[in-house]
Amino acid sequence: MSDAADRTIATPRMDTLGYGLAIAGAALFSTKGIFIKLAYASGIGPETVLALRMIVALPVYVFIAVLILLREPSLRAKLSARATIAAISIGILGYYVASSFDFWGLSFVTAQYERLVLFTYPFFTLALGVMFFGDTMNWRTVPGLLTSYAGLLVIFGWNLATNPNGLLEGTVLVLLSGLTFALYQHLAKKSMNRIGARLFTCIGMSAAGVVAIAHNTIQHGATSYAGLSSEVWFYGLCLGILGTVLPSFLLNTAISRIGARATSSTGPFGPVVTIVLAVLILGEPFTQYHAIGTMLVILGVLWFSRAERNGKRQLVAA
Repeated sequence: MSDAADRTIATPRMDTLGYGLAIAGAALFSTKGIFIKLAYASGIGPETVLALRMIVALPVYVFIAVLILLREPSLRAKLSARATIAAISIGILGYYVASSFDFWGLSFVTAQYERLVLFTYPFFTLALGVMFFGDTMNWRTVPGLLTSYAGLLVIFGWNLATNPNGLLEGTVLVLLSGLTFALYQHLAKKSMNRIGARLFTCIGMSAAGVVAIAHNTIQHGATSYAGLSSEVWFYGLCLGILGTVLPSFLLNTAISRIGARATSSTGPFGPVVTIVLAVLILGEPFTQYHAIGTMLVILGVLWFSRAERNGKRQLVAA
C-alpha cells in the first residue's frame, strides 16, 4: 500500500464514507463462517463449500485481472513468467491452503470461536517476521498477545467442559489457517510491490479457485455439483459474493480513502458481527464466559496493534 494512501486526508464527508466502507467490509467478511456453517448443516463437506465459494468468486477476479492488464500497460510489462508463477504459488498458499484449514476447522468448532481464534493471526505475522524475515521483536506487544490468548483460553475452557468433541482438532486447524495466512502475508509483500496489490490478489485468488474447484471435482466428481440443492447453491453464492468479493472491494476502497492503518482499526467489528449472527442465526450459545473471552481477545489485539504501530514509528524516527 502506498504511503500516499496512508497520508490521504480528505474532507470529513469522505473520511466518514471511508470508515463506513471499512466497517461494512469487515462486517461482510465476518459473515463467511455463518454461511459455511449453514452449508454444513445441509450435509456437504468443507472441500465442496470451498469449491462453491470459488466458483462464484473466480469469474469476478479473472474479469478484474483482465481489465487491469488492459488498462495498465506498465503492469503487463512487469508481469513476467517468474512474477506470475510467484503470484500463483503464494495465492494458492494464502487463499487455498489457509482457507482449507479454516473451512475444516469450522466443521469442528463454532463460528464465533473460529472468528476469535483467526483474529489473532497478527501474532503469527510478528513471530514469523522475527524468526525468518529479519523483523525486530517488539516486546511491548507481548501483553496484548497474552491478553488475547487468555481470552481464547476462557472460551476454550468453557467448550472443553460443555462440548469437547472436536474442540482440539478444530482449534489446531484454525490456528494453522492463521499461521499459513501470516506466512502468505510475508511472502506476498515482494510480489505486491512488483505487480500491485490488486493484480496480485486477482491472480492469487484465481489460482486458488482453480485448485479448490479441481480438488472437489476430483474427490466427488463433476456430476456432484448437479446434485446440490438450490439452498446449498444459495449459501455458496452468498459466501462468494457477500463473504468474499464484495468486502474485498469495500476494504480496498476504504484503504484508498482513509489509509491502511485506519482501515485495519475497524477490524474488531468483524468478530462482534460474527458473534451476533452466530447467536441469532445459528443459535450458538453466548455466555458470560464468551463475553469475557471475547472482550479479552479484542482488547489484546487492539493493544498488540497499537504497540506495533508505535514500535514502527520509533524505528522510522531512529
